[in-house]
Amino acid sequence: MSFSGKYELQTHENFEPFMKAIGLSDELIEKGKDVKSISEIEQNGNKFKVTVTTGSKVLINEFTIGEEAELTAPTGEKMKAVVHMEGDNKMVAKLKDITSVTEINGDTIVNTLSVGDIHYKRISKRI
Repeated sequence: MSFSGKYELQTHENFEPFMKAIGLSDELIEKGKDVKSISEIEQNGNKFKVTVTTGSKVLINEFTIGEEAELTAPTGEKMKAVVHMEGDNKMVAKLKDITSVTEINGDTIVNTLSVGDIHYKRISKRI
């Protein structure tokens, strides 16, 4: 299944506890908690470019499935990681203490970021 498309954040759960756990300041958490984000995914075979625009902040990650890439974590920190595919609709990456699982189901993408036992779930719909 292709991940390509533009998606708008519909709902998210556990934003504040997760952002606190990864070290974001209360000020940044307060600014970001109600901001809707747009994710644009370009997929060409195993190559991906993911652009997430949240307010005026733009985060771009490019990677190839199964190859090490430099990715930017939600904290803005750059780190090396390998993104793996599980089946044809799930991508999994581990960025230091953060595990990211992205699943597509039709026009819905669910991204779950976990640190320890705190799970931040983002549900976005294709636009």
